[in-house]
Parts: sequence; structure tokens; C-alpha cells
Amino acid sequence: MDAFEKPSKSAKKRAMTALQALGEELVALSADQLKKIDLPDELRDAVRDAQRFTQHEAHRRQLQYIGRLMRSLDAEPIRAALDEIKGVSAAAIARQHAVERLRARFLEDETVITEIAAEHPEADLQHLRQLRRNALKEQELGKPPRAFRELFRVLREIHEP
Repeated sequence: MDAFEKPSKSAKKRAMTALQALGEELVALSADQLKKIDLPDELRDAVRDAQRFTQHEAHRRQLQYIGRLMRSLDAEPIRAALDEIKGVSAAAIARQHAVERLRARFLEDETVITEIAAEHPEADLQHLRQLRRNALKEQELGKPPRAFRELFRVLREIHEP
């Protein structure tokens, strides 16, 4: 019975390959995105090294090393943080929808800015008002929604946890 309780060699290899793929996702992140993920120092340094390597073989070996380091960790928090960054987690999607609703309300009614100021005193209200005016002007003239998108980006930055 003991032989059936252990994972098979194939199952172990699949798990290691999955960890290595997770490491590849970490390597593909920008420096700012990487800062948002809580990683052990040794793993963070290994990821930074892999980002620097240009030679194919060195990069491949570094990814294997990252996979080996990740075997001793719980990969779920890292996976959840990556999902958050990629915007596929339910919480990230909910926050995005909330920011979209706030932007729509703000474009309809400028008094919403008092609500924004109360929740986020660090917000640059003058810049938000300017973006609102520009976004409304763009809509009126049928121009590309540059300020509309910029307003969303600024509101999202304010609302980030």
C-alpha cells in the first residue's frame, strides 16, 4: 500500500515543471511588478539574475535553479500575486470594475471629487479635474480617448492597495 501513497515520478516531474513555469512568469515581470510580490531574498536575487542573462543556456540553467528554490516554498501565494498582477483574480477584476464605475460617476458629476478627496487625501485633485475636462472635451469632439484612459489609470493608482 505504501507504494501507492507516494506521488509517481511523472507527477513529481510535472510539479517541478509547473514550478519552473511559475519561475519563468516571475522572470518576465518588470522590476515594479516584482516588488509587489513577497519573495524570499534568495529567490528574488535568482529572478533578477535570470532577467540579466542573455545567453540561452545560462538563462535555462537559472530557470531550473529558480524552480529548485521554489520547491521549498509554498507556491500558492506567489501564484495568487501573479494572478493579481495579471488581473485575472476575482479581487483584481472587482477593483477594476469599481474604478470604472467611479470614473463614469466622476465624468457625469464633478462633485464626486469630494468623495475621492475624502477617501484618498493624497490624490492630486487639480490633475483629476483637468483630466475630467479633457476627457469630456475628447468625447464631445469625437477624438481618441487619451485623457479618458489616463483618468482611469490615475484613479486605479489611487485605489491600489
